[in-house]
Amino acid sequence: MSKSGFKLHTPFPPAGDQPQAIQKLEKGLEKGMRHQTLFGVTGSGKTFTIANVIAKHDKPTLVLAHNKTLAAQLAQEYREFFPENAVHYFVSYYDYYQPEAYIAHSDTYIEKEAMINAEIDRLRHAATQALLTRKDVIIVASVSAIYGLGSPEEYEKVHVKIEKGKKEDRASLIRKLVNIYFERTNADLNPGQLRAIGNSLEFMPVNERAIYRIGFDGDAVASIDHLDPVSRARIMEPKSVFVFPAKHFVTSEEERLRAIEDIKLELEEQLAKFKREEKPLEAERLKRRTLHDLALIRELGYTSGIENYSRHFDGRKPGRPPYTLLSYFPKDFLTVIDESHVTVPQIGGMYAGDKSRKDTLVEYGFRLPSARDNRPLRFEEFEERVGQVIYTSATPGPYEKQHSEQIVEQIIRPTGLIDPELVVRPVAEGGSGTTIYGSTATRSYRGQIADFIDEAEIVIKRGGRALATTLTKQMAEDLSAFLRERGMKAEYLHSDVKTIDRIDILTNFRKGVFDILVGVNLLREGLDLPEVELIGILDADKEGFLRSETSLIQTIGRAARNVLGRVILYADAMTGSLERAISETNRRRTLQIAYNEKHGITPMTIKKEIHDIADSMRTEHQKTIDELLMLDRLAYKDDPKAFVKRKREEMAQAVEELDFEAAAIIRDEMYRLEGEKGKVVRKKREEPKSRS
Repeated sequence: MSKSGFKLHTPFPPAGDQPQAIQKLEKGLEKGMRHQTLFGVTGSGKTFTIANVIAKHDKPTLVLAHNKTLAAQLAQEYREFFPENAVHYFVSYYDYYQPEAYIAHSDTYIEKEAMINAEIDRLRHAATQALLTRKDVIIVASVSAIYGLGSPEEYEKVHVKIEKGKKEDRASLIRKLVNIYFERTNADLNPGQLRAIGNSLEFMPVNERAIYRIGFDGDAVASIDHLDPVSRARIMEPKSVFVFPAKHFVTSEEERLRAIEDIKLELEEQLAKFKREEKPLEAERLKRRTLHDLALIRELGYTSGIENYSRHFDGRKPGRPPYTLLSYFPKDFLTVIDESHVTVPQIGGMYAGDKSRKDTLVEYGFRLPSARDNRPLRFEEFEERVGQVIYTSATPGPYEKQHSEQIVEQIIRPTGLIDPELVVRPVAEGGSGTTIYGSTATRSYRGQIADFIDEAEIVIKRGGRALATTLTKQMAEDLSAFLRERGMKAEYLHSDVKTIDRIDILTNFRKGVFDILVGVNLLREGLDLPEVELIGILDADKEGFLRSETSLIQTIGRAARNVLGRVILYADAMTGSLERAISETNRRRTLQIAYNEKHGITPMTIKKEIHDIADSMRTEHQKTIDELLMLDRLAYKDDPKAFVKRKREEMAQAVEELDFEAAAIIRDEMYRLEGEKGKVVRKKREEPKSRS
């Protein structure tokens, strides 16, 4: 591994409560404290504090977040702080995932259905490969980090090294790459694919957006070219390149044959069990499926659902935990659990749900018992695999409070910003009374929606943004539609929105593409939106998870990054959670105001560059199309027929020159423009055809 050394880049020194927090946390690590909590208010710069701790501690670091959106935002922030180091993003690579299941009472079998995001898969490979090749690594991950992953030893052991001048012919290199799950193609290259062209071989690794072209002179490697995947311009000419497997679940031929025999033995034992229990249907079902999977594994080395046999390939004993992302870290690493009040319970809850589903599949003959061992870690197993842990939250949960050897408060913000002003107003139409910290003024209201709209219009006129939080996804969608009908620019955000779309929505919200964002739970933790001046918490008196003390404080915190921040809590009655949330906000405001007065600080709204945090998840192909669309939209609108004719000629010319990447870009640009114009989308795209 390369020498460690985190280099923190920052235009400003720690301020407010950050210096004392950094010092206390670092001393805690030096003393060997296993658990520490950074109890930091929203907008106090917890991520910057942790970045300083990482730089001083100088160990590989895992940062766990409870959802993909927050993980993407954190990854972007850490990349800004550590541009010279390896900061990677590791989340579930499914855009859509329906796990395999069986519902016994209705005799319904649900087959596994998944849509894999190839770009996120690439980022996962980049993360694991970085951990195996260097020490200055920060991995920002979701709870996907505790789910089964292939053995790091096998993954590292079967890599292929290509060296200039080394004895190697094209055919043997193709065989080696195919053996580590690269696929042959004659079309455009995607990650994990290879193609033979003349006396050269081209392939695209799974961990980077690049093409490697290997030239041969007889039975030796004559050249290695590192190419841009779109322009095909030569980036460099490396003397060697390491190629890791195209899949995380990988085994050598010897281990695969052993695993096949182990699976056959387990199958015989389970069939005998079903026979004793007089379950012929279950026995036949299991036999047919397992033998089909074994045939594919024997011939191709892989089958859909191969992870259910992972215990046999890994050589693990029944009940033993699987390899996970944590297995790729060295023994001594730091773990940071962001928004721990949500992430810790999430980690603890993954195992039980998975076990219940697998037990049913095994009982009814859909899977072998070993499928149970393809699972997330139990919480105690997670605890065993991580070393020193720092929890960060504005509302630490019971676990952190009980286990932390020290809790470090970070109440004072570097910007001098204080917690937002709180206003309590009635939900129902005709209610009266505005409460601001105990003072009451009488006023009649038209109801929470009408009042929020009035307040939002004031904020929008001066260039601010507004958030509204609802109790259900349907209400979020309905409210955003209602606002748009009134001519307001609004969008909704909830867990059904795809990962990259969520990130695009947040980026566009900050840019001012729209002014009001309506959401449910996703608006609470960790979203950094300094443009927000107003938050309306609808139905704030509906006691429950979404209106608990923790949820209310987190939601209130979204307005704490703007000097004009204000929160309206719509409630017809004061619940215990409301009272405690208001009391804690008052406590923080008192401390912050006193600090500002003592030090002569004038609060300032946080100024933060707007980055497209989804950018790292888009391919170069997509980015190129986006850039062309900006230039070509007007020309297309002026004369669509002439534009399409010219583009078809350009596409044909690109094909004539065997530049299929350029032809594909032109094709997809036309496809996008026609889609934007509202034409019926063709089921089959035009494919550039070779004239050979």
